Amino acid sequence: MTTDGVELARLTLSDGRGGQVRWELTPDHPRVTVGRSTESELSLPGDDEVSRLHAVLEYVGGHWTIVDDGLSRNGTFVNGDRITGRRRLRPGDSVRVGGTAMTYQEFGGVADDATMVAGSVPNIRMLTQTQRSVLIALCRPYKHGAAFANPASNQQIAEELFLTVDTVKAHLRTLFGKFGVEDLPQNQKRVALAERALHSGLVTSHDL
Repeated sequence: MTTDGVELARLTLSDGRGGQVRWELTPDHPRVTVGRSTESELSLPGDDEVSRLHAVLEYVGGHWTIVDDGLSRNGTFVNGDRITGRRRLRPGDSVRVGGTAMTYQEFGGVADDATMVAGSVPNIRMLTQTQRSVLIALCRPYKHGAAFANPASNQQIAEELFLTVDTVKAHLRTLFGKFGVEDLPQNQKRVALAERALHSGLVTSHDL
């Protein structure tokens, strides 16, 4: 960061093969189009839920913003909320366009790889149907915006989905890895997983 504004920012998204793509944002290039069209500067041709011109990233007043003025068919989401017009981006924000989830970060110099990986979330296409069902069941106690809820237990998830507890544990271990929380202390993993699933928009209030 500089005193005049953001010196360097990045969007990180999955490449669909377990790797990550990082898109660098600098004030020298203050407008970046996002869309399915190959003419878009941040092009997502493999995502059919993304419109040809979906949204625009703009550097305004020393800060990066994302703009969706009704350009997209399926909307643009920041931390799970569909935006209208312009939204300022803040470090750690999850941005979703179509089925593609991205994480926004700001840096004062060389990017911190550990921070980037920890902030990542998978594309919805990277989850199996059962993994997403486990994720939704895990987040079920947060229905209606319950601020002090705890994620569902393995037993609760197993009973809801008619799975064994061991199967639930196996799916959760995979999800911990996909959401980059596997290195957190054991008592923090479930909460972090639920929060990232909700903030990214991979699990919505409608799902719960």
